[in-house]
Amino acid sequence: MPSLTYRKSGVDVVAADRLVEKIKRIAASTRTDDVLAGVGLFAAALKLPRGLKSPVLLAATDGVGTKLAVAQLLNRHATVGIDLVAMNVNDVLTAGARPLCFLDYLAAGRLASIDAEAILLGIAEGCRIAGTSLVGGETAEMPGFYRDGEYDLAGFVVGVAERHRLVDGSGIRPKDVVIGLSSSGLHSNGYSLARKALRIRSRGSLARRVSELGETLGDALLRPTTIYVKPVLAALERYRIRGMAHITGGGIPGNLVRVLPTSCSAVIRRSEIPRVPIFDLIRERGRIDAAEMDRTFNCGVGFTLVVPPRDVDAVLSFLRQRRTPAFVIGEIRRGRRGVVYDTKSTSRA
Repeated sequence: MPSLTYRKSGVDVVAADRLVEKIKRIAASTRTDDVLAGVGLFAAALKLPRGLKSPVLLAATDGVGTKLAVAQLLNRHATVGIDLVAMNVNDVLTAGARPLCFLDYLAAGRLASIDAEAILLGIAEGCRIAGTSLVGGETAEMPGFYRDGEYDLAGFVVGVAERHRLVDGSGIRPKDVVIGLSSSGLHSNGYSLARKALRIRSRGSLARRVSELGETLGDALLRPTTIYVKPVLAALERYRIRGMAHITGGGIPGNLVRVLPTSCSAVIRRSEIPRVPIFDLIRERGRIDAAEMDRTFNCGVGFTLVVPPRDVDAVLSFLRQRRTPAFVIGEIRRGRRGVVYDTKSTSRA
């Protein structure tokens, strides 16, 4: 009777080793001068950037959520890696940090059943957009835990900033202005509700062109999450930004509130937020009320900045010149900490 092997139990170590060699080549394209040793060792080694007087490290972790179910239904995996990077680097960016390095975790039942290379190429592309290095990660083959074609992704980022330049929202004052940066769509949140509202059950339901969108549902739902790192870090070098929020699950109310002082509230003017067709489609087909949309989706705003009134026009112009659509969406008022919507509009953007 032949002996049992790891491969016979469902784990192909040889295939995993071949993938690691591909990862080394992919990661090399993202390498910055901060990396001393990256993929291949048991741990990556990095040096802190020169010129920092009091460097602080910031860390975050996140995943892509059930957006992966859409990618797996369509068998399109080239952009979920960008989503993975975006969800992490945008988080550390809220503190004013430059992402220093990124690591990923990819788990599947059988690596041979997924397009791991496409996923990893997407991660590398996200790292290049964010200006950070892919320095390592973990690829796990877990037979019996995931079905063929299924996988999960998680990411981890470390950022660096000067301690005295950390952005934590403590300087926010009444009369400050809230600027919104456009999202590219759902980003990577709310997909469980979106899939149910849009009745997504098969590849066919995603491949059909939708007249309200001018594209297929799959194209709209798989549009990658915007990475805001480079334009926002550039703005921080020139302007006073008192608070920032990455608008993810919880929407504007659940995320902007996290940087508000206890004595301040944010008043958001819904009419100042440009309409994004995918959100209208979800709301209409799912019969979802405004409050539920607000606390589930970004609804068109993927990142917010809180700036003093005197800097608003300059910041808007600066971001728009860098192809980052930005617009005034509200203001800070004295009051109980929280985020409320004002239906009245006084457009100035």
